Amino acid sequence: MTTPQELKQIISEGLLSFPVTDFDAQGEFRADTYAARLEWLAPYGATALFAAGGTGELFSLTYDDYSRVIRTAVDTCRGKVPILAGAGGATRVAIAYAQEAQRLGASGILLMPHYLTEASQEGIAAHVEQVCHAVKDIGVIVYNRANSKLNADMLERLADRCPNLIGFKDGVGEIESMVTIRRRLGDRFSYLGGLPTAEVYAAAYKALGVPVYSSAVFNFIPKTALEFYRAIASDDHATVGKLLDTFFLPYLAIRNRRAGYAVSIVKAGAKLVGRDAGPVRAPLTDLTDDEIAQLDALIRKLGSQ
Repeated sequence: MTTPQELKQIISEGLLSFPVTDFDAQGEFRADTYAARLEWLAPYGATALFAAGGTGELFSLTYDDYSRVIRTAVDTCRGKVPILAGAGGATRVAIAYAQEAQRLGASGILLMPHYLTEASQEGIAAHVEQVCHAVKDIGVIVYNRANSKLNADMLERLADRCPNLIGFKDGVGEIESMVTIRRRLGDRFSYLGGLPTAEVYAAAYKALGVPVYSSAVFNFIPKTALEFYRAIASDDHATVGKLLDTFFLPYLAIRNRRAGYAVSIVKAGAKLVGRDAGPVRAPLTDLTDDEIAQLDALIRKLGSQ
């Protein structure tokens, strides 16, 4: 078992990624192709993989789906790369998912937002604390996003109350808040960039003291994703600028056409490189044929991916 502090060290450097979840034409989970996907991605060198995360469509998985996804990921990647499991939704649902992930051998939990209901800072903190206490033996990373945003004061309280809360992933992009949290909490947490298509924000977040991020495009262009990460890490501004101009900014133009495309475009990319993960589940929608053709052109320009 990976201890919380060991997990904190693991995720404090390197590139992280969220594998998509494989579905068949009817939207049912495909364990065989999901395992093959993980076997393909694992050797590229991601520090950790998040199974059933946002890009893995956690929000559309049943409990049985979730159990099968995490079991497949843990069994496939054992000894190769740590698996962190997404958990979210109502507090008791998130606890049930987190405990199932712990039982199946996941190295840690990415605590996704609770859904729909707005809540006070005290309520969100109680949600995080209850999940942390339910899985005390493994590390938890809180994902600051949407209606589940914590300020520095609440994170300080949680840091005192939850020894296994070891990471803070930011999907909001409020610079003042991020600077305050980073300065206030110091080395208590590992900090991860978590805005959709994180590469676009990577240089800015590195300057804030957040050098690690999770890459969705690693799902279909892992070589390019790692090239970009290494360029960020080494301050290779020429390579960063070239890849932003030739791929990431045009990619964003497609992604931003419709809500939910942050997941759909990744599945489209996987299909284009011969790693078809099937369609997205409702309420998401797949890219149009024209948008897929545009994405294909961008991928082809990269050459070896």
